[in-house]
Amino acid sequence: MNILENKTVLVTGGTGSFGKNFVKQALKMNVKKIIIFSRDELKQYEMKQQFHDDDRIRFFIGDVRDKERLDRAFDGVDIVVHAAAMKHVDACEYNPFEAIKTNIHGAQNIIEAAIDCGVEQVIALSTDKACSPVNLYGATKLASDKLFVAANSYVGSKKTGFSVVRYGNVAGSRGSVVPFFKKTSETGTVPVTDERMTRFWITLDQGVQFVIDSLERMHGGEIFVPKIPSMKVMDLAQAIAPECDVKIVGIRPGEKLHEAMIMEDDARHTVEFDNHYVIQPEFPWWSKKYAEGGKTLPEGFSYTSDNNTEWLSIEQLEKLSEDL
Repeated sequence: MNILENKTVLVTGGTGSFGKNFVKQALKMNVKKIIIFSRDELKQYEMKQQFHDDDRIRFFIGDVRDKERLDRAFDGVDIVVHAAAMKHVDACEYNPFEAIKTNIHGAQNIIEAAIDCGVEQVIALSTDKACSPVNLYGATKLASDKLFVAANSYVGSKKTGFSVVRYGNVAGSRGSVVPFFKKTSETGTVPVTDERMTRFWITLDQGVQFVIDSLERMHGGEIFVPKIPSMKVMDLAQAIAPECDVKIVGIRPGEKLHEAMIMEDDARHTVEFDNHYVIQPEFPWWSKKYAEGGKTLPEGFSYTSDNNTEWLSIEQLEKLSEDL
């Protein structure tokens, strides 16, 4: 029996790229009911048409800022996947308190509603930008991660478990560099912020599967980080638009040269498995036996897109980007 079979699952921000893909997978896994919780009625209407009015899918208009609405939505829910967030770096910089209200206050609302309603498992989607953040989006997601990990300290008799999944930009999702390069290639010029830039590569399918796998593994308190390949942004530009000129436009405010998912300080309490890492919580309720089979990382270890051991070639990127 898989983790989603015969379960009622709620996805916040469920009309986004991740949510749609997650629903596809969940329906194949015989989920009992899946609730899409989001703010945009048009996107919900369009998603309803996309899934042909499947009666296992329910649509719930609401905002994670609204605790009362979450209390109503979480009634009878077994698993919550928290994907709702303000994600665009520029929008968060220009509207900082709006980002705080959604990404931090919203996270706390999710936690309190889940405990109050007796939800069994909550897994929150994070971002590489929460690791050593340099922009407000990353800072809010770091705070959110801390809230979800610490929430395991005060669940009381409800036994709700909270964990986090952290990965980088999803190839092909809205706002990612692949559709951006494809669109700008029509002009004959592809803008690249810096020729040294590297990024991790994960597809929507891989991201969704990693979340499902993490639900299977979680005890509560872990930050799960997948092992995924890196790529050079210049190689990606060459793969998508080989005939185009490349224009170097400079790093944008809040942008990093390289992504980071585990830095040295976190690595001291991180263990490695075959296809993922687990950043263990530093709380007395956490037992090392929960991460049995994991390998301790060497002193000074970090996991960044420029020091990765696995890289995608231009040929591989060309093939992968064709499918997006």
